[in-house]
Amino acid sequence: MGLVVQKYGGSSVADAEGIKRVAKRIVEAKKNGHQVVAVVSAMGDTTDELIDLAEQVSPIPAGRELDMLLTAGERISMALLAMAIKNLGHNAQSFTGSQAGVITDSVHNKARIIDVTPGRIKASVDEGNIAIVAGFQGVSQDTKDITTLGRGGSDTTAVALAAALEAEVCEIYTDVDGVFTADPRVVSKARKIDWIAFEDMLELAASGSKVLLHRCVEYARRYNIPIHVRSSFSGLQGTWVSSEPMKQGDKQVEQALISGVAHDTSEAKVTVVGVPDKPGEAASIFRTIADAEINIDMVVQNVSAASTGLTDISFTLPKTEGRKAIDALEKNKGAIGFDSLRYDDQIGKISLVGAGMKTNPGVTADFFTALSDAGVNIELISTSEIRISVVTRKDDVPEAVRAVHSAFGLDSDSDEAVVYGGTGR
Repeated sequence: MGLVVQKYGGSSVADAEGIKRVAKRIVEAKKNGHQVVAVVSAMGDTTDELIDLAEQVSPIPAGRELDMLLTAGERISMALLAMAIKNLGHNAQSFTGSQAGVITDSVHNKARIIDVTPGRIKASVDEGNIAIVAGFQGVSQDTKDITTLGRGGSDTTAVALAAALEAEVCEIYTDVDGVFTADPRVVSKARKIDWIAFEDMLELAASGSKVLLHRCVEYARRYNIPIHVRSSFSGLQGTWVSSEPMKQGDKQVEQALISGVAHDTSEAKVTVVGVPDKPGEAASIFRTIADAEINIDMVVQNVSAASTGLTDISFTLPKTEGRKAIDALEKNKGAIGFDSLRYDDQIGKISLVGAGMKTNPGVTADFFTALSDAGVNIELISTSEIRISVVTRKDDVPEAVRAVHSAFGLDSDSDEAVVYGGTGR
């Protein structure tokens, strides 16, 4: 038996009973002959509570100190889990991200992993211990300060450790039974996917699916680490995410035409009005955004008006970056030469993902027909070989997701999907 990395989200370790349940599952894997490294998130809503506390003390908390505060959440859960495992008669050692060798850049609150040097973890498991690692955190290579990886960073920690330790698999335990064809909180008849390719999962994650973080899947694909997404509340088989299809018995799982429908209501839309339609203008706008260290998603440029020679450019970005984007553009208004800015944070994105889309005519027509029949108006459209995304009103998103899900025959005939924890992580 080889080494297995298991990651448990906040809903799995939300209270003492949850921690004891997770401890039993980890010990079971150890008894089955595996070396086990467990990565844990903070308990329940601890991270949100710490952020709220920081904002009560300071309207704009310093990034370095906020990271120091937030990493306390994972340190609490890792220590408690190690205690619970020892109570079951097995040796366990807990490690912070820096102790585990997670090396990052120096960007606070959204650092990226540069390297993982898991010497202490390897030594611990070789001695027969179960290693418990605090997810979501690392240490800056340059400043040696504690850093955090941003929302969902524990997933990335787990996959990065799995790659560095050459693990057989990275198991991501959450509060649903796997990856579904849509969010079961919105579509009660969503169907669990047995296997999904890295590419499809990357598109779903980038389009708003909350089960796996985009960076986590990207890391797993780069190092070819199979991910098994499953629930810590049940013993059911989950969803395998890998480069090659998995087998169930003697049969190989087939790739579906449509993998699923994802949605995202965490974005906002910025429209730059009255942009001169000449070379270099779009570059100036997006250079301004890039210099402010803001990631954008969809971009649409209108046809310029013949009478004025001006056009409008719209793009979407995280709501949390909206104010920063507006300020940066306003500051550079004279150099760019636009007329005005419009900001809209009441939008939602719906995405249809599937590798079979590029070879099956009619998918696009069926997608837009489903939205039309549901009375959903489309504001922006973006496509790739395996994805169609549209932006619509935020209030229309649930109905749009259900309509598209049904139109492509993704509804399950069996019992409704179970959401055990209710938080989505």
